[in-house]
Amino acid sequence: MGKFIALAVLAFGFASPAAQAAESWGLPNEEIVRFEAKVVDILCELSGDCPAKCGGGKRQLGLVNDAGRLILPLKNQVFFAGAADELIDFCAQRVVADGLMVTNRGNTFMALQFVRLAPDGPWKKADRFTGKWAARNGFTAKGKEAKRWFDHDPQVKDLIARQGKLGLGPAADKDFLGE
Repeated sequence: MGKFIALAVLAFGFASPAAQAAESWGLPNEEIVRFEAKVVDILCELSGDCPAKCGGGKRQLGLVNDAGRLILPLKNQVFFAGAADELIDFCAQRVVADGLMVTNRGNTFMALQFVRLAPDGPWKKADRFTGKWAARNGFTAKGKEAKRWFDHDPQVKDLIARQGKLGLGPAADKDFLGE
């Protein structure tokens, strides 16, 4: 019996990379998708403003599929984080993207869950934002600051200081929130 279990675990281990697949999040109008696409700098695609290396990680990245459609991967597996850190290592390369397409009020976006270099590179889970954020900001990836990165991010803090928590300015926050 023990040999059977060991063989089953071993067989599953070899099969799992090919079986990697996105999981439903229970969102309205979600569709599990997997497709090949080229990683692009969205602003470059739309305006022709194309700095080297997809903007060096300072711009939003997208996917252009084989039909020429620009797909916006706006989410990854980390709370409040986008997919740019997941895709920057693949700038201008073809990848296989695995995740959810979600349509809400006529707008379609992608929640990226896994990505790999096409056609058969190793899968990478789309959860690398936290580690990259921690390295950029002098924290450890497993630290309390990284777990709630949005409370410790200098850019977020600066934006809130200038525009308020509601994005309408500190005076509007004071009136609305009673601060």
